Amino acid sequence: MPYLTHPSGQKTFYYDDCFANPWEPTETIFVHHGFGRNSNFWFQWVPVLAKKFRVIRRDALGHGYSSPPPNANTPKDVDAVLDDIIDTLDQLGIEKVHYLGESTGGIFGDFLAARNPERLHSLTICGSPLAFGKAGQDLLSFGRSPITSAIRELGLRQWGDECFRVLGTGIGKGLPDEFKVWWLEQFCIPSVEGVCAYAEVICRKDFDANLVIDKIKVPMLLLSPSDSPLVNVDDQMRFANIVGGQLELIQTKSHEIYLDEAEVCQNRYLKFLESLQ
Repeated sequence: MPYLTHPSGQKTFYYDDCFANPWEPTETIFVHHGFGRNSNFWFQWVPVLAKKFRVIRRDALGHGYSSPPPNANTPKDVDAVLDDIIDTLDQLGIEKVHYLGESTGGIFGDFLAARNPERLHSLTICGSPLAFGKAGQDLLSFGRSPITSAIRELGLRQWGDECFRVLGTGIGKGLPDEFKVWWLEQFCIPSVEGVCAYAEVICRKDFDANLVIDKIKVPMLLLSPSDSPLVNVDDQMRFANIVGGQLELIQTKSHEIYLDEAEVCQNRYLKFLESLQ
């Protein structure tokens, strides 16, 4: 399994896929999943994107096969997470990427675009609110505030089962029962404390794209669900207007549009990338 060790001591698990013509120059897409998930959730995207691009999928802090912070007494902050992302690119010898972030992974992308614009060709956020505020935290706490208490009390499988329900995953898709079994198995790969370490970062008051929105200057695409319990469409429209980004509304009640509406999202994403050439 491919791992990188950062100066912080944290270990990152990643996938590196590319099936483009090896004699032609290839740009890189960097994929950052959302809260509770991991790189495997992007299985529908790799065959499509890796035909033309190098695709790096990185398991986030404490998620999938990546480690939690090495020192539990020194919690991570937003800049520390960004430092590990930049170090991942440095160790892989990648100067610039098209950043593709889902949900909270997209918020990290907002901060990265504001802080390190020289490392991005473009920024795409997919089902990403501007912040993971009180309403979102309460939704995923299931009456056990704070959210870390919900994760510890319920355990990853039961907490994941509740998340699956409120996020509307697979709604109206007629998916087999095996899909949910697989989804929950992926949710249970990391440790409870690893997921809680990530939660502590995304629940910080300074984890709010409103704080950096005026600093985002890279080309930007916003893929937004029309009726997600976590994403406010008016906020997305305001965001797109401020940064001069392209907003694409995906008609669905599911939050996980990258998964439930993968083909629609992929088509719009590829058109956006083509427009940058």
